[in-house]
Amino acid sequence: MHILRFMDDTNEVCYGTDFREDRALLLSGDLFTGFHKTGEVIKVKKILSPVTPPAVFCIGINYRAHAAETGMQLPDYPVVFMKNPASVIGHRMPIVLPASCRDPLQVDYEVELAVIIGKSAKNVPVEKALDHVAGYAVANDVSARTWQANAGARQWIRGKSFDTFCPLGPMLVTPEDVPDPDKLAIRCVLNGQVMQDSNTSDMIFSTRELISYLSEDTTLLPGTVILTGTPSGVGFTRNPPVFLKPGDELEMTIEGLGTLINTVQ
Repeated sequence: MHILRFMDDTNEVCYGTDFREDRALLLSGDLFTGFHKTGEVIKVKKILSPVTPPAVFCIGINYRAHAAETGMQLPDYPVVFMKNPASVIGHRMPIVLPASCRDPLQVDYEVELAVIIGKSAKNVPVEKALDHVAGYAVANDVSARTWQANAGARQWIRGKSFDTFCPLGPMLVTPEDVPDPDKLAIRCVLNGQVMQDSNTSDMIFSTRELISYLSEDTTLLPGTVILTGTPSGVGFTRNPPVFLKPGDELEMTIEGLGTLINTVQ
């Protein structure tokens, strides 16, 4: 099922499916206990992010070709960092370039597969990891490269946690509609130009392995989002580099999950 989280004409937060133009079939229930179709079709005023996560875990250097373009060795273990949950925004909400990133302005794009945890996970074996998944979505791990490289003793959290730096959407797709999350075409288009074009099969650590690894002696709460890494083609590795500027439009597409669109201001 493709599940849309949105605001209706009364500004109430709702869930729906069968989204067409500006209307959706209203769902009752919630992401963690299950949904039921009400039969009522209502107007969608504003699309929201699929969840408001308690935590956002991110994986760096998880595509072989991306490791190659950055000159980094393949990691022995997943490279883990986090983003501030307050950085999450939804489909067609603007990415705002922070004033603190303007000297120099080096804000980059990263299309990623997002995994949303549906039930608490702790010490989960690899073979049972996907049992804890509520669904999948498209994400953009927006990154301020100057801050990432130089601030906070070169830890990445600060440069990736500014407000609006985690677009997520356009909706959540439940596991029955995603037979294998590790075999999905993934693409980033900037102003009509393809910048990233890969497949999640290039991931170094699989979706199952990432969930299992992150859950070792650590509880992943329902609603937790895991960003699984980005493929090659990011802006800072290009010659000349390509960084985001006001007026840009990003289209992030993952096979079967839809296209997440955000403009830059």
